[in-house]
Amino acid sequence: MHNPFSSTALLKSLPGFESHFVQVNGTRLHYIEGGHGQALILLPGYPETWWSCHQIMPLLASEFRLFVVEMRGMGDSDKPADGYDKRNMAKDLYELTRLLNLEKVFIAGQDIGAHVAYSFAANFPGATEKVILIDTPHPEEGMYQLPMLPIPGAKHIYPWWLAFNQIKELPEETMEGRMNIVIDWMFDQLLVNLQAVTGFDRSVYAFFYNSKDAIRASNGWYQAFNKDIADFKAYRKIELPLLAIGGSGYEILENGIKENATAVKLVKIEDCGHFLLSEKPQECAVHMISFLNAP
Repeated sequence: MHNPFSSTALLKSLPGFESHFVQVNGTRLHYIEGGHGQALILLPGYPETWWSCHQIMPLLASEFRLFVVEMRGMGDSDKPADGYDKRNMAKDLYELTRLLNLEKVFIAGQDIGAHVAYSFAANFPGATEKVILIDTPHPEEGMYQLPMLPIPGAKHIYPWWLAFNQIKELPEETMEGRMNIVIDWMFDQLLVNLQAVTGFDRSVYAFFYNSKDAIRASNGWYQAFNKDIADFKAYRKIELPLLAIGGSGYEILENGIKENATAVKLVKIEDCGHFLLSEKPQECAVHMISFLNAP
């Protein structure tokens, strides 16, 4: 199938960045690299690709050697049958850092990417300098208490897709070629400024999530939550410097991190939904750069 949204085409609007592939931990990962300085790995979330970072990338690359990595199951990266628990996805990234001779890295992630960033710091503290979580904490036991029905008057959006994405085979059978419906709904509900994710952006994401393999693989991130929760219970508190930036998910992020890390800085971005890197890229960049450059 012709890809109108290839990285080669998209990178024409981002001079100084290059697209690369690497084989790690039994799977092929795709990443975008640009800039100079200390290495910073940035991980996007669901239902996005590396393109969700395109506004913040030039800002971060002015200070750091930036790697925007599409995790297994995302975008142009492989979509294997298994391996979607966040500990194994963190191992993918650890092998990437070894292959690229990156001794210690900054690591940041949004949504599912935040799960993996936290897991990376928990499992490979010796390879981690500082960690940033954007709007999402790591999966923990409280997720088992999520309601089956939307609660009247609740301030948050009912997260029905967490349950839907647990189901094997049905999502890809019903949503193949129609993921734009889910993607549009999620952005319409989880953004404050609906124009922050344009029609073009949405078309990019729909293209990369429309196939059965892409739906199955991205659902694999959710179907691994049971293992992620069990792993989380065994992790020691993170003692590395940790920045947690929240928009609409600030309270969940605060509750999910305050007892599980010892050196936490919390930042709330006002008038912002879940997709902070699209809605408030400049504000996020200021907080990230300040935190990462602090002694």
